[in-house]
Amino acid sequence: MALRASGYVEPMQAIPRRLGRRSGQNGVPDLLAPQLLAPQLRTPRLPAPQLGVAGPGTRIGTPPSFDHPGDHPARLPPARRILRRIRVIRRGIVIIAWTGFCGVVQSALLGMPGRGKAGFARTYWSVVCRLLGLQVRVLGEAAGKVGERPVVYASNHSSWLDVPVLGGRLLACFVSKDDVSHWPVVGQVARLGRTIFVSRQRGTTGRERDAMRHRLGAGDDLILFPEGTSSDGARVLAFHSSFFAAAKPSGLQAANAIRPLVQPVSVVYDRLAGLPVNHARRPVFSWYGDMDLASHFWQLAQWRTMRATILLHAPLDPADFPTRKALAQATWNAVAAGAAELRQNRPVPVSVPAPGASPRPVAAAADRQAGRSLRPGHSVLDKPTASFA
Repeated sequence: MALRASGYVEPMQAIPRRLGRRSGQNGVPDLLAPQLLAPQLRTPRLPAPQLGVAGPGTRIGTPPSFDHPGDHPARLPPARRILRRIRVIRRGIVIIAWTGFCGVVQSALLGMPGRGKAGFARTYWSVVCRLLGLQVRVLGEAAGKVGERPVVYASNHSSWLDVPVLGGRLLACFVSKDDVSHWPVVGQVARLGRTIFVSRQRGTTGRERDAMRHRLGAGDDLILFPEGTSSDGARVLAFHSSFFAAAKPSGLQAANAIRPLVQPVSVVYDRLAGLPVNHARRPVFSWYGDMDLASHFWQLAQWRTMRATILLHAPLDPADFPTRKALAQATWNAVAAGAAELRQNRPVPVSVPAPGASPRPVAAAADRQAGRSLRPGHSVLDKPTASFA
């Protein structure tokens, strides 16, 4: 996104004390004098960067590269610009070195029994967040720590940062689209983390569902993004019911079949350089559309500190819903309501069932508290929200 700063408006000039009343006096007809003097009556305004101005060859949605609306790179002292670039390079080198070391260790752990490989993957992502200067706050408790049933975590998705944020706090494997497996470096890291790749094609749906249920039966929990893509972070897109096939298969199930829980998860990036994130600063984190990963990392890693908040809602039992669509709807309601509250820096009540208790949907209560009716395609963020800057 090309960023341009607007200049000052010309200051008001002295207005003649008396205008000519006869046509043609001083060379200015009476009918044209007000129109010619109108530009001089404008109120001067301070310069401000124009967000959203795209120049030739730029991508819409590229995050801004300044720390504050008045802190444009062109206005930074040369020494500060150099320090910011050194910070990006230093972080990139350290993360690459950490990834190479962990790749060797994880390759050895994959051939060993036990859950050591899952725990080490969580350690890897947690350290990546620290190397990026990203603090992670967790509200609620993961259902995998409460009961014995496997858990499918369903989260909103607005950035590639969701992977290290969730992976560093939840002991689970990711479910990702098949395209990621072909990405250089990233695909190898995903395979070492035992990611399940899905193509979402009609002919492979059954095989991919069975692969996820097999992983659940082996004792692993799963993390999936039911939106099917990443968004701009301003709203939660509608959830696809096909992503819940592993949690609620169609048809009759055997008595000993795997019956996982579904726990809605809301992820919001709410602090940047110690200040609340408003609508203007949200694009710093958002990664969607045709954005390039390398350029997004370059802009993001220039910031000194960031914070992400994970809100873990009460888990849902798929048996309480008649269809997968109803389950997807209830999960979306909880995730969207929680994300809206976090974006507005409102206190969010956390409800976690006691061990052995039957979890029930909490989406309806969240909707009543927000005073709105939520449905896919109509988020609470469609209305104006408060800004914090």
